[in-house]
Amino acid sequence: MLSNYDALDITINKSMTRIVFAVVSFVLVIGCAKKSPSVYSKDNSTAIEVSYISTIDGGGQNAVEISDYCAKTKRLFTASTLHQSVLVFDLSDIKKPKKITEIDISPYGVNVNSVAVFEGNVAMAIENTNKQATGFIAIYDTKTLKEKKVFEAGALPDMIAYSSKGNYLLSANEGEPNEDYTVDPKGSVTIYNTKANTHTNVEFDLSDNELDGFKQKGLRSFGKNASFSQDVEPEYLTISEDEKTAWVVLQENNAIAEIDVVNAKLNKILPLGFKDFSIEKNKLDVSDKDGKIQLNTWGNLKALYLPDAITKIKVDGITYLITANEGDSRDYLGFSEEARVSEIKLDTVVFPNAKEIQRDEQLGRLKITKTLGDIDNDGDYDELYAFGARSFSIWDTAGNLVYDSGNEVAKLTMKNSKAFNQNDSRSDDKGSEPEALATIKIKGKTILFVGLERTNGVLMYDISNPKQPVSLEWINHEGDISPEGLFVIPAFESPNNQNVLVVSNEYSGTISLFEVK
Repeated sequence: MLSNYDALDITINKSMTRIVFAVVSFVLVIGCAKKSPSVYSKDNSTAIEVSYISTIDGGGQNAVEISDYCAKTKRLFTASTLHQSVLVFDLSDIKKPKKITEIDISPYGVNVNSVAVFEGNVAMAIENTNKQATGFIAIYDTKTLKEKKVFEAGALPDMIAYSSKGNYLLSANEGEPNEDYTVDPKGSVTIYNTKANTHTNVEFDLSDNELDGFKQKGLRSFGKNASFSQDVEPEYLTISEDEKTAWVVLQENNAIAEIDVVNAKLNKILPLGFKDFSIEKNKLDVSDKDGKIQLNTWGNLKALYLPDAITKIKVDGITYLITANEGDSRDYLGFSEEARVSEIKLDTVVFPNAKEIQRDEQLGRLKITKTLGDIDNDGDYDELYAFGARSFSIWDTAGNLVYDSGNEVAKLTMKNSKAFNQNDSRSDDKGSEPEALATIKIKGKTILFVGLERTNGVLMYDISNPKQPVSLEWINHEGDISPEGLFVIPAFESPNNQNVLVVSNEYSGTISLFEVK
């Protein structure tokens, strides 16, 4: 099973030369005369050109996951599960990247889940050999590759990020239970004050009244014999430009937490609610056994957003949060919330055609959660809730939905049947699984990149108007499978003086570089 990782968000303010071209007819050239299968566009007013530069072969499946770049040394640092190390590459010649060495993380733990770079420092989020025990943050010098500092984080640090000025380093500590669900550590966020050289953990201890209030707003808390602080599993985070606030995805809880960074405390929790698949713009393919790609609406079928990556943008002075709504479920030997629609009992009043829709070529194959939907507690299901919204969403900082891409990801990728939901094999599960995010500003335009784990490739959008994003391209390099991490090297820091999109692909173990201008 592919693991989940975060994507880094970078805003680039340096102006660049506009190259005008017709996006509709644009074909993304891939090295050695290979081409991207498809590039789609609705609008050519943004005039953004994306061209392939090179690919790094990390050595196989799980060889690369999350990457970041040091401008001082022109080095790329990549978390590697396969090698249990951080891979270090020289990007001085960006067309011919070279591997320099590996940073061994075995003295601290068994796996490095994320890396973050700031001014000559590379920080690594490292999980303990005992996954439920305290993890570690290790900071190394990007030039000498020597250890500078190591300190404890929470259990299973999964994503790490520096604030804009480097005054803080934050880690989202997932705190997953063991397979038997007998040990469930607290989820937490570690905040390291780089100036004071102090660190603290923010936990999610709520009173019963507080938890009940959030549940009434749609918060999920359902882990086996777990308090809410044990139940939360912080996945990704993004930090405000003023370094005062962090927003943290609580994926399995279908919520975003707001953290006061300066005072190291929880401000509030924002439940995200549900997506309605009875609406035309949200039509989806729910079966991998119907022998075709078809998008339909379904009554009484909803989805939990369950975001993976999160990033932020600021437009006209207003901060917006963007989520990649991958979807995730709890599926352990000791507790599983998963079921297929064919396996459950449906309320025949609500679903008079229950037998028909429970066929494999109808709704029968779709995976849903058993924890929601029995409204009257009579043992049958009145509503169905799937995992993941198969989209990206834009929210305000109060948790209100500003925009959701509906089924546009499906519509764009279904033009290539082999790419769609991984050759239709994931239609019964979570679809294309939007996973990674990155942003860039070019001459007043805000551009969003969305990595699709189960479809491969990266979608590019103009989100200058957060209420009306415009799809631009589908960047899909042959051989790259399952993008896990995205970030952009700004032109003023990159080796070739151009903005460079870096795509780390977990399944293929490749890192592909694209010029964006």
